Amino acid sequence: MIKALSKKVVATAILAASVALISAPASAAGWKGWNIHSADYPVGIGMEKFIELASANTDGRVSGKTYHGGVLGSQTDAISQMQLGGIEFAGFSLGPLGNAVPELNVLSLPFIFKDMDHMHRVMDGAVGATLSEAMRKSGIMALSWYDAGARSFYNNKGVVINKPADLKGLKFRVMGNPMYVSMVEALGGNATPMAYSEVYSGLKTGVIDGAENNWPSFESSGHYEVAGNYSLSQHLIIPECICVSVSAFDKLSDEDQKSVKEAALASAVLQRSAWAERVQVSKAIALKSGVKFNVIADKGAFQSLMGPVYKEAVQKYPVLKDLIASIKSVD
Repeated sequence: MIKALSKKVVATAILAASVALISAPASAAGWKGWNIHSADYPVGIGMEKFIELASANTDGRVSGKTYHGGVLGSQTDAISQMQLGGIEFAGFSLGPLGNAVPELNVLSLPFIFKDMDHMHRVMDGAVGATLSEAMRKSGIMALSWYDAGARSFYNNKGVVINKPADLKGLKFRVMGNPMYVSMVEALGGNATPMAYSEVYSGLKTGVIDGAENNWPSFESSGHYEVAGNYSLSQHLIIPECICVSVSAFDKLSDEDQKSVKEAALASAVLQRSAWAERVQVSKAIALKSGVKFNVIADKGAFQSLMGPVYKEAVQKYPVLKDLIASIKSVD
């Protein structure tokens, strides 16, 4: 009788504990973070600082671990996991998110930003807030904006690009986005969408004549070894974000939300500084190897050819019209 009663008590206790676990709100401790880059890349440095400060600012109520090197899957995988609640924070490239959030496509327009500083002023202001709010509909929101550099043209034909005519007939690898294809074709070049992993061999064998990317990618990929001319066009400046799951963020108290936001902003300061340092290191390595470098002093001729690209983008995504005007109004 005593044994039977003990079993009943134990069973009741286990059931009660199970119900409590199911009904209890999820703890913010143990957040998982996704990063495609290595831990020592600027984005990785920023993300580590973010979760460190978030934990410190909330007395450990928000804590977690960043998984670097894409070990949790591709960005597409990570976006889905974040929407389903499997990942709480990430350092995302904003280009791929344009499929889910039409407003973000404004950031992929060529020459939408004057330079890196202009991008910072835009993203840290009202436009950045508008874009983050638009992202909430997808279950993801941006807390701060990270640098991902300015993309410029490089080639293996010894061509110094100073004007659009210099691209004529050259085959340039672009990311798989129709907007980038239209951009290169508007400048007179031939756009070739290609996987990033194939660019080195494509440049080496002459399948393509050039590509476009920022200094750190140009150097770390080894593209500088097979493309000897780098022309600073800065035609694309696409920021990244420290993003969080809306469902995870909304479970926090107002005080903890503020603390986590402050942690993200502080991490962005560090990330941008680390990025600027990395740009100089990568540029020095490339130039020391013999790469020829030139600054395109007058980008006006390039910008004037972007009308059809902008028109096509606005026709596809009408919401971009007002965003373009807002960005252009920022000094």
